[in-house]
Amino acid sequence: MRVFVTGASGGIGSAVVPDLLAAGHEVLGLARSDASARAITAAGAAVLRGDLDDLDSLRAGAAESDGVIHLAFTNDFTDFANSVAAETRTVETFGAALEGSGKALVIASGTPAVPGRPATEHDPAPTDGPIGGRGRNAQTVLDLAARDIRSAVVRLPRSVHARGGPYGFASLLIGAARHTGVAGYVGDGTQRWPAVHRLDAARLFRLTLENAVPGTVVHAVADEGDTMRALTEVIGRQLGLPTAAVPAETFGFLGGVFGVDQPASSALTRERFGWQPTQPSLLDDLEAGNYPA
Repeated sequence: MRVFVTGASGGIGSAVVPDLLAAGHEVLGLARSDASARAITAAGAAVLRGDLDDLDSLRAGAAESDGVIHLAFTNDFTDFANSVAAETRTVETFGAALEGSGKALVIASGTPAVPGRPATEHDPAPTDGPIGGRGRNAQTVLDLAARDIRSAVVRLPRSVHARGGPYGFASLLIGAARHTGVAGYVGDGTQRWPAVHRLDAARLFRLTLENAVPGTVVHAVADEGDTMRALTEVIGRQLGLPTAAVPAETFGFLGGVFGVDQPASSALTRERFGWQPTQPSLLDDLEAGNYPA
């Protein structure tokens, strides 16, 4: 297939693109800068210049391809509502462009939190609260199945990681520790976060694109749930800092989210797609140190 990928040069996209190419697909990557264009070209993919505000480029990419993987998200936690609004426009644009085509549309979202147990693929995404907008966008994509679009949502855990690179939400723990001098956790630190290595996640995006039926939800979860305290203890050791409870406000907008127990399962995903994570765990990668600035 010829696959249009947004966020093709990002932390996850830069792993998804090589995985697609290695499996024999062609890739058209959206690039908003010269640096992104060079990275996409170096990976062996074609480039379409544009960004999420350029809806014509999104329409063109969808029209020129057999399927779309949407990974771009600004992650501006100082203006999260604007990030969600951009995603909403993108989802609506792809929905209109792909309607009636039978083409695949795969987007990234997040695993939900379910009180008392790990979340599964059957659990609905939250549509209220600080991250509810992303849940609403994910549901919009799933509803596109009724418009002859092979829609699917890959729910990512709190930390998508790679040794020496970004660590997802764990990167925020690292940044806060460097800033405050304390490797901090919220509450008693027993709340659990799921995680996945970015190479394992990349492979699942491809498998979903190739095999998912319309309206599919998958969980890209390798580690069902590490406690926040265990994560900060490793970070503290690597940075030579003490570990202690800190106010939720230390983490700004996401402080309330950080205090929630939110493990997740991928048992159904593994059964449906034959996906088995093979890369190091989040704790293993954090233990290696060498955290980027």
